Amino acid sequence: MKKKEKIKKKDGSAELSAPKGMRDIMNDEYYSFQGFFEKAQEVAVYYGFKPIDTPILEHKEIFTSGIGEGTDIVDKEMYTLKTKGGDHLALRPEHTAPLVRAYMEHGMQNMPQPTMFYQYGPVFRHDKPQRGRYRQFWQFDLDALGNEKSILDALMIKVGISILEEVGATKLSVDINSIGDKECRNGYLKELINYYKKNLSQLSAIDRERLKTNPLRILDSKEEKTKKINEGAPESISFLCASCKKHFKEVLEYLEALDIEYNLNKNLVRGLSYYTRTVFEIIEEGGDENSAPLAIAGGGRYDYLARQIGGKRDISAVGISIGVDRIIASPWYKKISPRIIKKPKIYFIQLGAEAKLKSLNVIDILRKAHIPIAQSLSKDSLASQLAVAEKLDIPYALIFGVKEALESAVIVRNMSNRSQETVKLEKLLEYLKDLK
Repeated sequence: MKKKEKIKKKDGSAELSAPKGMRDIMNDEYYSFQGFFEKAQEVAVYYGFKPIDTPILEHKEIFTSGIGEGTDIVDKEMYTLKTKGGDHLALRPEHTAPLVRAYMEHGMQNMPQPTMFYQYGPVFRHDKPQRGRYRQFWQFDLDALGNEKSILDALMIKVGISILEEVGATKLSVDINSIGDKECRNGYLKELINYYKKNLSQLSAIDRERLKTNPLRILDSKEEKTKKINEGAPESISFLCASCKKHFKEVLEYLEALDIEYNLNKNLVRGLSYYTRTVFEIIEEGGDENSAPLAIAGGGRYDYLARQIGGKRDISAVGISIGVDRIIASPWYKKISPRIIKKPKIYFIQLGAEAKLKSLNVIDILRKAHIPIAQSLSKDSLASQLAVAEKLDIPYALIFGVKEALESAVIVRNMSNRSQETVKLEKLLEYLKDLK
């Protein structure tokens, strides 16, 4: 990402600009985001998911206890604040912990299980902006809570792939791993720690610190020296207990039955501490030779998160998060138009005080008939309004002047051949239906 330079005004003050890593979304880009959400929502509904929306601000402890100390998100990337009342809050860096909080707060464990939700919205991380990544970015999440069955793990991957293919992705692959549960992970962690201790001198400073707090995070390290060490690290799947082995085997069998190709990635742990058993990422291989593979979705099972954030018991759950910004910026994205956006066929023109008074009533007649229009109600002259209609290449104009206002009529003008006809308002909708 090119660094934004601050432009100085003549008086030496800085130009107004959005904070670093954040930006305004407008015009076609806005509609691209809205179009993606509508398509993702449609797919989610067909698979049985229901909508939910959690607050942008949550109690900080929801994330520090759930995501975990020793993760980049908690240690370096969260936006936090202290309210006047003394509460410590955080802008949500992800959707999962708030969803589990909502699940427990509203007694959803008493509903038929699993409960399946989708949610969409901005999340915030004080991360270094890079390709397709911002400090305020958008995610579409799908989650199933209240059931430990392996078919739900496969469902998340399948729905994620379905959404991505619907919006234009074609070269998708799945990286997958199992990091075990509380029955078998301790044995793996012990072996992993011993391995890193033998290579301590070659670890970067940040990874030596992670060894004390959260050794699994080292497998997710972006440090080049550590990446080489990780090539020889112990594999978590070699330490799985019988139950975790069975669960992971079933997930892979479901993927094979769905003809979903996957790669076993022994170093895949994801960047959050709440994951257990299945973890996965969906990767777009790049539309051309110059595009590096990019992870555009990821998730896994988080069966212990509920207790971690203060619940009385564990709640089995699995989910996936899709990074929308990276999709919108991808050359393969179909730029899906929202359903609500329709190119107007009519430009509404009003002339004179009497017509302006009644203009909104005429427009409302068209709105109720689902006829989209364009207009410049703030303009007064016929020439200026016709000029805008021509610039927008709109085929018909409705001219509503003083005479028409008194007679409850409008002039319908064909912008291509300049022919026009006066039509009574009571017959306007019927007349417009016949226009091509």
